[in-house]
Amino acid sequence: MFHDHRTPMEPEYAPMNRGAGDEGFYKTGNTVPPKRSGGLLAVILVAVVLLGSLVAAGATGDIQPGEVTEASGESQNNGTLLPSEQSTTPTTSTDGNLVRDDMPENTEPEKLQIHQTPKPLANPTQEGGLSYQEIYNKVNPSTVSIIATPAEGSAKHGSGIIMTESGYIITNCHVIEGAETMTVILYDNSEHDGVLVGKDAATDLAVLRIFAEGLTAAEFGDSDRLQVGDIAVAIGDPLGLELRGTMTNGIISAINRDITIDGRKMTLLQTTAALNDGNSGGPLINCYGQVVGINTLKIGSSYHSEVEGLGFAIPINTAKEIIDQLVAVGYVPGRAVLGAEVTVLGYQYRAFYDLPMGLYVMYVAQDSVAWAQGLRAGDTIVAIGGEEVKSMEELNLILARHEAGDELSIIVYRDHKLYNGRLTLQEAGR
Repeated sequence: MFHDHRTPMEPEYAPMNRGAGDEGFYKTGNTVPPKRSGGLLAVILVAVVLLGSLVAAGATGDIQPGEVTEASGESQNNGTLLPSEQSTTPTTSTDGNLVRDDMPENTEPEKLQIHQTPKPLANPTQEGGLSYQEIYNKVNPSTVSIIATPAEGSAKHGSGIIMTESGYIITNCHVIEGAETMTVILYDNSEHDGVLVGKDAATDLAVLRIFAEGLTAAEFGDSDRLQVGDIAVAIGDPLGLELRGTMTNGIISAINRDITIDGRKMTLLQTTAALNDGNSGGPLINCYGQVVGINTLKIGSSYHSEVEGLGFAIPINTAKEIIDQLVAVGYVPGRAVLGAEVTVLGYQYRAFYDLPMGLYVMYVAQDSVAWAQGLRAGDTIVAIGGEEVKSMEELNLILARHEAGDELSIIVYRDHKLYNGRLTLQEAGR
């Protein structure tokens, strides 16, 4: 239940006083804010005001609700971002291709089944396992290509793993993020429309579904039994469809490797099997032809120069709980998110449009908690919970310390003024 503490703004803010169906102060979905006057001098003035506001907040250990810092020195006695509107309890958002209502209802949700993996072999070559040809012939029919196409811009390519004969497919969240349509290509070159069942950005996992018959589901092994030196094989589409179905081999080079990405710590398998763009979402396979990991990233030249043989995968035992939740309800219950799409603008954009450092709000769904509490596309979030936010990493670190339903103070820059308010975090996938 969300309580509306808002009161109408002063007359000078009339241009922002729109109905519940408006698209915010800026047109919803704008990727670039409208041009504003003032130039670099305004940026400097805003920075001074922002610094003073944050210093004052730090003196009490939190941002005080109900204060508004603006050029004229006036203030309001409420903690809202917009004038009073009809507030309703948010409903589940369609969120891109999340159209679970169109899917047949299962009496009992499908679950990822992990099979018993034989005891690791002492021989470093793991004789007794399958040959590389046998591994490829066993797993390739369970590996798919994914083309994720956004409303605007270029399509993204990735790989996926057939989880069940009924058409559930595992991939990475970043492969399908922002996609308006998804095409799944099977090993026999047949193409199928994909439906997004659920996704979780924190673990970089997503589940799709296609409606086809006679699918070959992968066999999933026990990743907890892996040892450094075990044979590891990857199948996928490095660099896109032209090289689809490529198999590379290597070993498991590290277990339980903690990697931090955008403020989120992930415990991954490290492998020397070659992974490149397009391998994301595909299987990492043991010598028995069992999927033991979901390939997720490669540390490249942006971190080190001329890095080779350094790939990572999500252990299947770690992924199982998340995947089962995505199949059952479409999201991970309790995972906290803002309820808005945000990005970090470059210096030139901020200087040209007189914007401070912070997270620029690209989109706010009208059925979200963030919308009901006044956040709009075109706002710049400069602080949450008493902490400045200048990057996605800083935001994710804050979210990781909280749960859905927690209410945090927030400072928002809008139309050359700073507004104080409160924002309730909501569950991911809603």
